[in-house]
Amino acid sequence: MSTTSPIILIDGSSYLFRAYHALPPLTTSRGEPTGAVRGVISMIRSLMGEHPTSAILVIFDAKGPTFRHELYKDYKANRPAMPEDLRVQIQPIHDLIDAMGLPRLVIEGVEADDVIGTLALQAVALNKQVIISTGDKDMAQLVCPQISLLNTMNNTKLDEEGVQEKFGVNPSQIIDYLALMGDKSDNIPGVEKCGPKTAAKWLAEYDNLDTLVDNADSIKGKIGENLRKSIPTLFLSKQLATIKTDVPLDFSLESLPQTEPQPQQLKQLYEQLEFKTWLKELDKPAKQASSSKESSHSDTLQVQEGSGKDYQLLMSEQAVKDWIQRIKASECFAVDTETTSVKYKEAQLVGISLAVTENEAAYIPVAHTTECAKEQLSRDWVLSELKPLLENPNYKKIGQHIKYDAHIFERYGIKLQGIAYDTMLESYVLNSTATRHDMDSLAAHYLNYETVSFESIAGKGAKQKTFDQIPLKTASYYACEDADITLRLHRCLHEALSQVPNLQKLYQQVEHPLIAVLQSMESVGALIDPELLAQQSESLAERIGELEDEAYALAGGEFNLNSPKQLQALFFEKLGMPILKKTPKGQPSTAEAVLQELALDYPLPAVILEHRTLTKLKNTYTDPLPSLIHPDSGRVHTSYHQAVTSTGRLSSSDPNLQNIPIRSEEGRKIRQAFIAPKGRVLIAADYSQIELRIMAHLSADKGLLAAFSEDLDVHRMTAAEIFGVEPDEVSGEQRRQAKAINFGLIYGMSAFGLAKQINVSRAQANDYMQRYFERYPGVLDYMEGIREQAARLGYVETLFGRRLYVPDIQARNAARRQAAERTAINAPMQGTAADIIKKAMIKVHQWLQTEHKDAFLLMQVHDELIVEAPKQQADAVMQGLIDTMSSAATLNVPLVVEAGIGQCWGEAHGL
Repeated sequence: MSTTSPIILIDGSSYLFRAYHALPPLTTSRGEPTGAVRGVISMIRSLMGEHPTSAILVIFDAKGPTFRHELYKDYKANRPAMPEDLRVQIQPIHDLIDAMGLPRLVIEGVEADDVIGTLALQAVALNKQVIISTGDKDMAQLVCPQISLLNTMNNTKLDEEGVQEKFGVNPSQIIDYLALMGDKSDNIPGVEKCGPKTAAKWLAEYDNLDTLVDNADSIKGKIGENLRKSIPTLFLSKQLATIKTDVPLDFSLESLPQTEPQPQQLKQLYEQLEFKTWLKELDKPAKQASSSKESSHSDTLQVQEGSGKDYQLLMSEQAVKDWIQRIKASECFAVDTETTSVKYKEAQLVGISLAVTENEAAYIPVAHTTECAKEQLSRDWVLSELKPLLENPNYKKIGQHIKYDAHIFERYGIKLQGIAYDTMLESYVLNSTATRHDMDSLAAHYLNYETVSFESIAGKGAKQKTFDQIPLKTASYYACEDADITLRLHRCLHEALSQVPNLQKLYQQVEHPLIAVLQSMESVGALIDPELLAQQSESLAERIGELEDEAYALAGGEFNLNSPKQLQALFFEKLGMPILKKTPKGQPSTAEAVLQELALDYPLPAVILEHRTLTKLKNTYTDPLPSLIHPDSGRVHTSYHQAVTSTGRLSSSDPNLQNIPIRSEEGRKIRQAFIAPKGRVLIAADYSQIELRIMAHLSADKGLLAAFSEDLDVHRMTAAEIFGVEPDEVSGEQRRQAKAINFGLIYGMSAFGLAKQINVSRAQANDYMQRYFERYPGVLDYMEGIREQAARLGYVETLFGRRLYVPDIQARNAARRQAAERTAINAPMQGTAADIIKKAMIKVHQWLQTEHKDAFLLMQVHDELIVEAPKQQADAVMQGLIDTMSSAATLNVPLVVEAGIGQCWGEAHGL
């Protein structure tokens, strides 16, 4: 082991909790939890790979009280007990660390921090460099020229300069900084309301706690009062925050016995914990360097800017051909495109990166404009060489948001086939809410790795460079890292999914096949009528002007209708309206929900609401839509997003098709601007009351099942029950209220919320709810059961096994907990509806390709699909569309689809 390599001290307890909260609750086939085990060992393995010659020690907290509890009996008193599913993972983690041959230390009476601090100073005394791998900010007090921190979340180092930059104080001030802020999780008192900015400001001015306390009388305001109140406990807080660096140990770094890996024990543990990928690695023979790496081509630039990485910049035909042969011999490979734009219809291909093994990748530049640009290969030649590989479905491809790359290749005449995995979707299916699903976020969350950001190499804002302007060496490292991390992410996420068969099935049968469907829809695009939109914009502008005049008249003078501050003064000071809600900063709220309630009693808020709605329609749709028409296709090409909403529903942007309102006349007019070309029609088909039907299926309520099975008007039947009249005597207003009750209650709405929605008293709303649940008792049983399931598991599931996590279900804050309960009730229905429409899209797309090649799926909006077809095939396509959508899922009630045909979307929708 190298004597010059740094000693690495791993804060095992920090790893433990970070891994537990970072990864979803993975289990073995026997139901044993393994998420934290996998996370901790992944981080340790990554460190070992980055520092192969370093001595690595792993330190954990011991059970029981420490000397800090003797100093302060309430130390950590507020901490909840360790979750049982985490507690049972500690021993397997310890066993794996031992089998890996790493020293593991647990010292009673002190915390892991204190052992680490003591060992770190021992190492400094031996003139060694130390890296402390932790996510604990308290460790920053140990940083010095020979000690740095390695953040386990993003793999970034923190030295003295970094501490100053991050916290606003230097390492020698960190203890005072922590003492001033206190720590709720450790129950360290600190100064009430003193946050990091205040603590840093005080220490910048007074240098240390002693001087600050001496000058406490000069600190003004409430925070000064708080400081003076805290003085009796402030130095106790400092003691509690101080890491002990002289823990008596019966060993030293020099005398620590060397341990060796135990492959057989490691294998048994991997088998027991079902870590299949790591098990395969143990079984593989030692990896031999490939011939292409042994030979040193003058035209293959090695880019090795990261420890242990072999990133290559390919500048010759032979180098590309060598890589193609390597890919053909591999099980699967990662591919990524670098372009000039994130918009797939505008982007020009600049280069392609490839990876077949971890920490090794290659970049082929084809359209850079910087230095060495003349030496890069021809784009046409590179694509002609890669085309057979990219179009052959037998060569399995891995991508991150690979739909975008498929678009890019399509623009250059290549139909990307053999797409096997998309890491964005693997992460989304695994846990939609754990993190964002872009590559940088996934790398930080699942690999504890900080990627090179695009802004760091290209700049920001108006001066940001396009990728073709990035220097080749920098561009190559960035591009290679994209392919390498994509490959590494896939291996991590694929194994995690394999441990949850329902999620693996959802990925394979729903999310993955949907990629091709969405790409096809995006490529086709929608035809719009720009002249009609211009007329609508003019009409909207006229009405918006009228509303402004009306608002000025009601207010008694002109004001800015979009200014919350001016609205606050006008509503609550001048006009004396009641304050219904306040902002987090204590100001009277003028949010939309508040205006809607005020509009029941005052005319001005109603005018403001209509003004906001029409202005948004004009600015979001009628004005910009014509500018989105692509010059080549003459159509508008939206982007569908699979990994944005928590429930599984698709979203779209540029334009956002999901938010075009259907209830207002102006919104319906926008739908009229989506048209069919001459000789063709649009067919719109949507599911009728799908979420209520899903509730009937999930709750198995006899009343709901009977109503849907007999094709009764569910809202009319509910109204008859609640208002005590015969179904044929139900008025339009009663049916409207019953509809609000039906949908409101399946969304988990409270009596208070229902009262506001249908404009009745809270007592009346509560009475309606009681009658509803008497009529549909299965619904109440379902709701109570789903709350219990969410509280027990931390997630609920759709009919098809999609997991919807509700992290606030155990929140102490009642409002957050109740919001989580409402989410838990509604999510299975929204999520199941999302799964059904996705399954329908896949079936419709396949059916059209087989039976009606001249017709194609055009748009998806909530529970509705829009198809463009030849006029002479309209009836046949509509009937097939209804049949295919109706058979997308099997419920205990019929899936009813309503459809229409028209020359525009509005007409097809019956508007």
